[in-house]
Amino acid sequence: MSLPGLDNFNEARMDLRKTIEDLHREKEKLDRVIASLEELEGAVTGAPPQSKRRGRKSMGPEERLRVSARMKLLWASMRAGTAAG
Repeated sequence: MSLPGLDNFNEARMDLRKTIEDLHREKEKLDRVIASLEELEGAVTGAPPQSKRRGRKSMGPEERLRVSARMKLLWASMRAGTAAG
């Protein structure tokens, strides 16, 4: 026994799933085309491909020393019971 409208709901859900799968396939195709065009652009202009670097910015040695000094002061003041600000 099926409830009225349940078949339509299941059909709509299956259609939605199929649409999502189709869109994922289309996105993969577009990603491949974009990558090949970027390679082609680099070959034509002679420019190296741009890196897609993500995440934290790296610190130089001088900046690392300054941060280290600040943190040492902070932890020393916390051990002493006062907040550095």
